[in-house]
Amino acid sequence: MTRLPIIHHPDYQAPLHDGHTFPMSKYGYLREALLKRGLAAPEDWLTPAPATDAMIARAHDPAYVARVFNGTLTAEEEKRIGYPNTERVTRRSRLASAGTLIAARFALETGLACNTAGGSHHARFEHGAGFCVFNDVAVAIRALQREGGLGPVLIIDCDVHQGDGTAAIFRNDPGVFTLSLHASGNYPFRKETSDLDIALPDGSGDTDYLTALDAALNRAAHEGPFSLAFYNAGVDVHADDRLGRLTLTDDGIRARDRAVIGWAKARNLPLTGILGGGYDKDRHRLAERHAILFEEAQAALCR
Repeated sequence: MTRLPIIHHPDYQAPLHDGHTFPMSKYGYLREALLKRGLAAPEDWLTPAPATDAMIARAHDPAYVARVFNGTLTAEEEKRIGYPNTERVTRRSRLASAGTLIAARFALETGLACNTAGGSHHARFEHGAGFCVFNDVAVAIRALQREGGLGPVLIIDCDVHQGDGTAAIFRNDPGVFTLSLHASGNYPFRKETSDLDIALPDGSGDTDYLTALDAALNRAAHEGPFSLAFYNAGVDVHADDRLGRLTLTDDGIRARDRAVIGWAKARNLPLTGILGGGYDKDRHRLAERHAILFEEAQAALCR
């Protein structure tokens, strides 16, 4: 059996104060869920080294990167991000960015790979925001572009929140096509302009969502061909999510992941899966929901 390349690091978790909105422990629970499903064995994890400041500064303002690394973000910058500017949080963000880059490299070789973190799509060139310190997809793309030989890239962002930071970073880059399928009334309340934005009304469920996704993928197909795709598989589209405003079921999320992965595979388009958002108070249930991406990716490799 072809094994899905999965990138993971125990330091994707960083300590936060009790009651923090971001469910940091979900990464550990996801690791357990993947092991339980036989999708990975303890010796199989592909672990990244932290991204360097030079790597990150290709996607972000070097002055901002230096403040993050030096622990000198202002109180206003910390508030915008939603995390304290600690060494552990910075390490987590560096590892997640490196993990998405490694997953992209594996996807280019094998057709499909997934990072158990990533999806920090609110981070912009000049600052972080919305629980996003560095934009891992942007860091990965800039690294691959610098190496040369990378053709057009597609970003399929299915997190419930618009990928505003990603859209802003790549606004003037014709080599990157940004697609965001999100809840219209959710954060960020001032939206950016992606190459293709599909904004769904509050309460949209499985049928409406999957219809919109099919239309979005059909439109994206006319913009290709692409050499690589990144898929933000946020599960905050679920009806039980604390920060979502849509009403997808577990079956709806599975159908969504299967559709995106199948669409890419049918076009021989290498796909990099990244975790995205999810804010259920029940961390075990949240991890089970995130595990759907890895189940569907593994199934696609075996078909």
